[in-house]
Amino acid sequence: MPTVIRSSLKTVTRWIQRWQNWLMGTALILAVLVGCRLWPHQPLRGWFPSSTAVYDDKGRLLRLTLSSDQQYRLWVPLKDISPQLVQGVLLHEDRWYAWHPGFNPYGLLRGAWVTYVRHGAPQGGSTITMQLARLLWGLNTRTPMGKLRQLGRAVELELFYSKREILQAYLNDAPYGANVQGVGTASLVYFGKPASQLTLPEALTLVVIPQDPSRRLQAGQGASNDALISRGVTGARNRLYDAWVQKYPQDASWKPLFALPLTLRPLNRLPFEAPHAVEQALASQQISDDSGKPMLTTTIDLDLQKSVQRQIALYVKRNASRGINNASAILIDTRDMGIKAMVGSADYRDASIQGQVNGTLAKRSPGSTLKPFIYALGFDQGILQPQTVLRDVPTAFGPYTPENFDGNFLGPITATQALIRSRNIPAVWVASQLHQPSLYDFLQQSGISRMASEQHYGLSLVLGGGEVSMQELAGLYAMLANHGVLRPLRLRADEPEVAGTRMLSEEATFMVMDILRQNPRPDDSVSMQSMRMPVYWKTGTSWAFRDAWTAGSVGPYVLVVWVGNFDGSGNPAFVGVDTAAPLFFQIIDALHAEHVPMDEPIGHMPANLKRVQICLASGNLPTQWCPQKGMTWFIPGKSPIKVDDIYRPVVIDDATGDAACPPYDGKRTHVEVYEFWPSDLQHVFQQAGMPRRAPPTNLACQGGQRIDGSAPSITSPLRGSTYTLRLKQLDEERIPFTATSDADAHALYWFVDDAYVGRSSPNELMYWQPHSAGRYTIRVVDDHGRADQRLLDINLVD
Repeated sequence: MPTVIRSSLKTVTRWIQRWQNWLMGTALILAVLVGCRLWPHQPLRGWFPSSTAVYDDKGRLLRLTLSSDQQYRLWVPLKDISPQLVQGVLLHEDRWYAWHPGFNPYGLLRGAWVTYVRHGAPQGGSTITMQLARLLWGLNTRTPMGKLRQLGRAVELELFYSKREILQAYLNDAPYGANVQGVGTASLVYFGKPASQLTLPEALTLVVIPQDPSRRLQAGQGASNDALISRGVTGARNRLYDAWVQKYPQDASWKPLFALPLTLRPLNRLPFEAPHAVEQALASQQISDDSGKPMLTTTIDLDLQKSVQRQIALYVKRNASRGINNASAILIDTRDMGIKAMVGSADYRDASIQGQVNGTLAKRSPGSTLKPFIYALGFDQGILQPQTVLRDVPTAFGPYTPENFDGNFLGPITATQALIRSRNIPAVWVASQLHQPSLYDFLQQSGISRMASEQHYGLSLVLGGGEVSMQELAGLYAMLANHGVLRPLRLRADEPEVAGTRMLSEEATFMVMDILRQNPRPDDSVSMQSMRMPVYWKTGTSWAFRDAWTAGSVGPYVLVVWVGNFDGSGNPAFVGVDTAAPLFFQIIDALHAEHVPMDEPIGHMPANLKRVQICLASGNLPTQWCPQKGMTWFIPGKSPIKVDDIYRPVVIDDATGDAACPPYDGKRTHVEVYEFWPSDLQHVFQQAGMPRRAPPTNLACQGGQRIDGSAPSITSPLRGSTYTLRLKQLDEERIPFTATSDADAHALYWFVDDAYVGRSSPNELMYWQPHSAGRYTIRVVDDHGRADQRLLDINLVD
């Protein structure tokens, strides 16, 4: 056995000594090949910039962008390209691709013989690798020297890249006419589908185009199918199919389809949908992702997008005579916060209205669309409940004296009706009572951008003194629909859904949504309203009629509509309820008619929410004297509630008709119920021609009457306010004092730091002149001894 082993070793040694040079040469070649593959080099994908294909949420193409070198070039991995197209390219262009080292000697010799010896039509004899080399390095291969350079570059490619990488790069860089490059781009441009979904006729069509794209596409888009057969894409494709069937006889059943006319979509008919949304999505991707993704999927639903666009176009066309030329709208799905439709302007291509401006991003005055959030904050902070009676009366909030849109005052009005009817005075009063957070704090915490200081706005922020964008406003209304949880909007499908931040309680948002649901449609009758799904909506009109708004939710969607001009010019027609609301409901009705699922997400009643009985006149707990009672939502431990004091019994002396003085024993008396309205509301009733019967009094009772009713309430100066006065004009500066009082009060007495400064009637202004800076205590006492007080700071400046 050892003898046999020694003999074998000697044989192997002699063989190695004989062939060692060849073995060393082979090992060196293998080392060079492995070294070339392992040596760092740029991926073929990175040689050319890529386009981006933008899709809607159902995979429909919205836009194919141009790459930075102005080409349509969409990189598609080899696994996502139709196998029939790949095999067709190899069959048509390079049958020996898998075996040659980058060039085919037989093909080159044949091409040279036909071109230079027989002087026939030029034939290059190029392999797929050689064609890729020409594309990558921009080689002129019409000359012998150019062809040699092409050969060298082809060998270089084979050394540094795999056959699969080279084939993938060629398929993505091959010319397909005009500025279309690559099968992925050509498939989208000419057939409107991804390269993975091509049929056999479509795949073979794309195989033959790169051989002569200009001539074949010109013929392929002609009018006559005979011309296609003779000289265009169809003729070359059908000849390739004959060769295909010889190799793949199982595909002979496709032959009838190859006899049909071939239609290629022209390049100028590429989709250009949802332009404002696409541009915003591309910009956000550019900021967050530098990898140059060739595919971008948005949350846009193309069906909803086209429906909203169509309604805006029709609305603007019908109302052009009123000066309505532009509008914007945004539709949000509150379930995932995806933007389903974004129409930034009435016509993207209309330069006269600055159509390329994305109106959903523009900062505009929101008018009264912020009022629901004022009331929601008021519900959460225990300032009011839906049936709290507010005062729609002339009111000065320090130097700020707001007015209602119609210039009138309604007197006592419930919070529900004040919000539905968009009354300004009650809303400003509620906002003036807010604390931790104020409306300003709430908007800042909600992500409203580029806000000035809180002092800059003051209480005017309530009525649209600040600016928000449509997208920000849509996020706020989606927060109401999502039970008080604020979640960011999503435009790209790859943006994660987040849990969000609670901004309002479930109870407060439920009460606000219940109020908005009661807002009647501007075009509705009672019978029509019962047939429609609930819509929670609010309008807004900015100062000088620059912006008309309607925002709200229906089913799972939030819709915000804006009508105006991008240059900020006003128009008396730009009134929210008259201009934006009809468009808002026109869009909703269109979506409903198109059978868009609009069922409300299943909700639940907040656990800490109750129903209580109240006296309708005051919104407070009813007494036995209250003639009309109703129900309201109530948050135990938070909502304000007290006993009604509007309706009070008065003991009347039968003999005199005046109020009887106690004790009543031995006197002939009876009890009558009177309405004790505060002085400011009494004044409104008188102005409206509806004076209330004044409760009787008897000055002879000498204080023996029971003192009840409401204490006076200082309305000016505002609580916590600071007055800054000019030092040089201090002798001329005066500060107004006003207060509301109970119906039984006839005089108000004013004190500053316990020093008496004057007397006024209820609702009458009294002016006080300060003499120095400092902090003062302002106190008012009515003629029944009931009082109110607050602090006032005064600063002096030169």
